[in-house]
Amino acid sequence: MKDRRATQSQPLNVLGKPLVPCGLDPLTGFYRDGCCNTGYEDTGIHVVCIKATREFLEFSRRRGNDLTTPAPSVGFPGLRPGDRWCLCAGRWKEALDAGFAPPVVLMATHEEALAMIPLAVLKRHAVDSG
Repeated sequence: MKDRRATQSQPLNVLGKPLVPCGLDPLTGFYRDGCCNTGYEDTGIHVVCIKATREFLEFSRRRGNDLTTPAPSVGFPGLRPGDRWCLCAGRWKEALDAGFAPPVVLMATHEEALAMIPLAVLKRHAVDSG
């Protein structure tokens, strides 16, 4: 995947508009810039902005990715229901297939998510209009 930050002044969201921040508290994004930006280094493709739910966090923990436990050594405070977070597109799809997909913030979800998840599916789980 090409690093869009080097070739594009403003990353785009799944609606073809400028990407808006996903979350600043806790600070999210692969680059910890608050946005679901991606690039070569982001092998997990952290591009889907979610609003965490209790059900999703429990699902993720059961799958071996505990997002609720703080990891101070890497500056991760742990997530609570209601927090916004840049999630890997593959993890969101996995949660969708299992019936635990968390709500999506379309305006803050990077266009790269469309390589794995159809826009119509994202829209059905959106918390913002698009």
